[in-house]
Amino acid sequence: MSSHSSRQDAIEFDVRQATAADIASIHAFLRPFVAGGRLLERTMEELDQLVGTGFVAETEDRIVGFAALEVYSRKLAEIRSLAVSAELRGLGVGKRLVAHCVDLARDRQILEVMAITSSEEFFRGCGFDFTLPGEKKAVFHQTRGHSEVPESSSAVDPDEGRD
Repeated sequence: MSSHSSRQDAIEFDVRQATAADIASIHAFLRPFVAGGRLLERTMEELDQLVGTGFVAETEDRIVGFAALEVYSRKLAEIRSLAVSAELRGLGVGKRLVAHCVDLARDRQILEVMAITSSEEFFRGCGFDFTLPGEKKAVFHQTRGHSEVPESSSAVDPDEGRD
């Protein structure tokens, strides 16, 4: 028997809808991930807004995972604040949390779910891919620490990339 299999047998977890009563515990659970630079900080107010579309993984009445679906429109939602306790990584907790978020998006008839991540292989294993339909790609510009848009010497069509 492999150590992965014995770990899996020894630790059981449930995934359920998050509630307002979970907010302080979720905030405390996410704090080490924020401190380690793995997640962006979420205020209690932000968590209050996410809890209605959030899910917690628990074992022995202790939160061991969290993820939320932030709905932007009927077209797009994002997986937010996905975190799993180190001792349960590799046991399917994250995949179950993501599956609950995707199922919620499907129930609400949201067309696409995105994730911004440093763990692309994990999300690929959950059915995500880098490219949007039609070979479009999401691009980002960070406003923190950058004061202006860099000038370019090449001509750019301002309508390029618009839907």
